[in-house]
Formats: sequence, C-alpha cells, structure tokens
Amino acid sequence: MTDASPDLLYSDTEDDLRAAVRSLLTDRADVPAALIRAEAGDPYDAELWTSLAAGIGASGLLVPEKLGGQGAGHREAAVVLEELGRAVTAAPYLTSSVVATETLLACDGESTESTDVAGLLTALAHGHRVAVLAVPLSTAPDGPLPAGAGTVTGVADAVRADVLLVVRHDGLYAVETASPGVTVEPLTPLDLTRPLAAVTVDPAAGIRIAEAPAAQAAVRRGLLAGAGLLASEQLGIAEWCLEETVRHTRERKQFNRPIGSFQALKHRMAQLWLEVVSARAAARNAADALATGSPEAPLAVALAQAYCGRVAVHAAEECVQLHGGIGMTWEHPAHLYLKRGKSDEIAFGSRGRHQETLAALVDLPGPR
Repeated sequence: MTDASPDLLYSDTEDDLRAAVRSLLTDRADVPAALIRAEAGDPYDAELWTSLAAGIGASGLLVPEKLGGQGAGHREAAVVLEELGRAVTAAPYLTSSVVATETLLACDGESTESTDVAGLLTALAHGHRVAVLAVPLSTAPDGPLPAGAGTVTGVADAVRADVLLVVRHDGLYAVETASPGVTVEPLTPLDLTRPLAAVTVDPAAGIRIAEAPAAQAAVRRGLLAGAGLLASEQLGIAEWCLEETVRHTRERKQFNRPIGSFQALKHRMAQLWLEVVSARAAARNAADALATGSPEAPLAVALAQAYCGRVAVHAAEECVQLHGGIGMTWEHPAHLYLKRGKSDEIAFGSRGRHQETLAALVDLPGPR
C-alpha cells in the first residue's frame, strides 16, 4: 500500500473544463437531440465531435504537448466522460481518445515505426482522425485478446473509425479502415448511442507499430484506462438519472401533493444519492490512480468497475420507475440511460469479472 492518499476533489481547471463541455453539449447535444439521432439510425454528429475534440481540445488530453496534445491526464479525461455520460452523447471519446490513445502512447518509442505512432497520436489529439482498438467492447483488461485471425465482433465505434488497431500474434498493427481487405459491418446494439460492429481485416493489411511482447502490454494498458474511466461515464449516467428523478418527483403531484414528499419515495432517492456519492468516490479514485501512475491502479479500476456499473443501472431503473407511465415511453429519454448503463455494465469486463480481480488483488474470497 502507498502512503499517498488519492485526491478525489475536482481542481479549478477540471471545473472549468466541465463547464465548457457541459455548455457545448447543452447547446449541441442535449438529450432530445440524442433521441432524435438514435431514431434516425446515425447517432454521430460530426460537427459536435469537431467542436469537442478540436475546439475544446478534449481529444488530446492524454497526449503530450510535444505531439500536439494538451498534456493533461486521466482526471481531466474523466471529467469529459462524466459529461458525455450525463448527455448519453454518441461520440468515440472513450474508444479513441482514451483506449486507442493510451495504447498508442504505450507503443510510442517501442517500435521501428514509432514515427507513424507519433503522427497518429498527433492526428488523434487534433481531432482529425479516430482510432479504435479492434477488440470486443466486453474485453476485460486482464482478459483474453483476439488472435488476429477471422472476424472480431462487438467492436465499439468501429463504424466511425479511420484507423483500427489490430492485435495479431506477432504484434499490434495500425490498419486504415479504407484499406482493401477491411470490412466493418454494423451490428444492432442494445445501446443505440454506442454502435457496435463486426470487423474483418486481411492478415496482410496494416503497419506493425509494436512487437508482440510490447503490443500485449500496450493493449492491456489501453483497456485498463478504458475500464477505469468508464466508471466516470457511469457516474455521469447515475447523476443525471438522480437529478431528473428528484426534479420530476418535486413537480408531479398526486392527492394534491408532490409525490416526492411520500416517505417511500424519499427513502428510495436517499438510498440512490448515497450510492451515487460512493460511485463518485470510486470513479475519482480510479482516475487519480491512472493519472499518477499508481501501482494500485488495477485495484482502483477493479473496485470502480465492480461498483459503478451497478449504480448506473440502478439509477436508470429508478428513473424509469419513478417517472411512472411516461418513464416507460420511447419519447422520454430514460430508456437511453438504462440501455447505456446496461451496455456499460458489461464493457471492459463484467462486474463479476472485476469482483474476481478485486478479490485476487486483495487476497479475499471471490464473489458468491
């Protein structure tokens, strides 16, 4: 155990970043807009991504300044993901600006093609390109990786990607999606705001950017960052659901009084508030551990994912139920949060998988 205590508070810089991202999403990607785009079958807004990635500079938060990034860290990226979760925004931020970027950062300098890695990182930092690690969204940081042959299913945001990072037995390859022999077939996902696809890549396509030993470590570093910062997205989902439910129960009246004044509902919302506060602590702890390079980062990430996924789903379920009849309709956005929460719950490893990892790391019995 380390002596340094994690910093769970938000800095002034992080608060300013939150305000900028929330303002952008309120103007350009509010919840009704997300519902409209989901219904249209094309959830991505290219202009919004340009504003978020290049305008605010969010896509380069993890990229060093020498490569054109902001030289910030995981804590700042976590703030962006909280806001994207609150608005159920369809943007390849988690997959490209976190997972793929973190993977490439681990490859930079490890490969004979390091100049290509640096160039791709610069393009990602400026928001000019989108890269996606070609593994199923359900892949845990310590889980089995694709062998590189055949089709990989369940790859998140692949339909939006310009570059695929493909894991093969002899290393990690960067493959242009426009290259011959690359097929990206959209799938029908539960969460319409995070499209999935089946990816098939010709074995001869692409440029090797890392040899086999370094490639495995780089991919696992990317997945660990993705799992850790996913907790911040789950926190954003839970916070919106709680706030919207409290607002509704204050305004909705039965028997000439707000339904939020009924003791049973007070207890349910108070319990949910406690869960959200605890989820915030777990998510911030994971982001801080990743930002500081703490040796306890795997422990912090496993803890966050073992807890935050359940909280996000519970908050969305309560939001649907306590909105009554309107919560069950397609027109109300509660179902978008429930679907994103359920999808996130199995992303980067299931809750049970993270509980097993957590138990192993602290030498406790596994989940029953």
